Amino acid sequence: MQIAVEIIQNSSREKPADTVLRTELRNVHGLAREEGRLISAAVFAYFRWRGWLDTQHPLVHQINEALQKNHAFKKLPRELPEAELSKAAPQWVNDYMDVSPEWLRSLQYEPALWLRARPGQGTDLSKTLGHCWAAGTGLLADTLRYSGPEDLFRSPEFHEGKFELQDISSQIVGRVCNPKPGETLWDACAGEGGKMLHLCDLMQNKGLVCASDRAEWRLQQLKRRAARARLFNYRSFKWNAGPKPPVKTKFDGILVDAPCSGVGTWQRNPHARWTTEPRDVTELAEIQKQLLSVAVGSLKPGGRLIYSVCTLTRTETSEVAESISARFPELEPVGLANPLKPEQEASPKLFLYPQHVRGSGMFIAAWKKRE
Repeated sequence: MQIAVEIIQNSSREKPADTVLRTELRNVHGLAREEGRLISAAVFAYFRWRGWLDTQHPLVHQINEALQKNHAFKKLPRELPEAELSKAAPQWVNDYMDVSPEWLRSLQYEPALWLRARPGQGTDLSKTLGHCWAAGTGLLADTLRYSGPEDLFRSPEFHEGKFELQDISSQIVGRVCNPKPGETLWDACAGEGGKMLHLCDLMQNKGLVCASDRAEWRLQQLKRRAARARLFNYRSFKWNAGPKPPVKTKFDGILVDAPCSGVGTWQRNPHARWTTEPRDVTELAEIQKQLLSVAVGSLKPGGRLIYSVCTLTRTETSEVAESISARFPELEPVGLANPLKPEQEASPKLFLYPQHVRGSGMFIAAWKKRE
């Protein structure tokens, strides 16, 4: 428990808890895997239930209380009174989004573990790994939820590139992009390459995906992941998100999975609930608009622009989309179908809520550049 206490004490806005946790666990010699799992559970339970804890009590006492609340919630989640749900998130968020009891309750669930099997291999992978079920049929037949006990990063199937660990909402973004073999795409904020790998797979390793990011270390991780998956139809570029794109190419499709406040990830990343501030929302919205503005100039006539953010604040979602539509009349909003609810009418603004998808909250908008 002392290790968990030190991790919590060392976590801050500048040092996220998940980063501190990984560093500390690596530095503890002789730590059994089960011990590491228990420490992780204690740290995440503390931040998940922090709103209910008495900060006057010793930190060890608070951690134990959080673990007890977490255990009780897992057994009977509906027993948590609706009147107490406001403790799950900071009050400022009420000014930036529509906060419902269902969303607040969803934040207290431990996150589901989602896998993305290689195209057409979902059924076989599910049988091999066990403890899997598919999110759906059709577009989501290769999206699997795993509930088993194994560390999948150690599995031979992972090292053979047969699947990626990727949140279901992130996988829906790839499906919405709907890339075709032979096209030329740009993943403007590629990060470590999760969505880029999906685009490359959907293109059957044909055509080209240009991937850019401001951090070289993330691009190096992207290259390692692509090599493991044996995907080679990409090029990576370091780009500081300035006023000019990293290449002069005109693209059939551009994905701007922009940096955001991350409110949609508060189930998976409970520490961020207590370090994210309103100024993050407003400052990042301006960055999002700038990134989209640069992307518009790199679209071919008829090209598609996809905007996604793992947040649910109005400032970073619908208001950004409306601003771009007003500023660029050459962009025509495109209706998006929700793969989880194909019976619903397509909409140019797609919100994915954690309580509906059992994954991160996500917003997606799309446009087509007029011929």
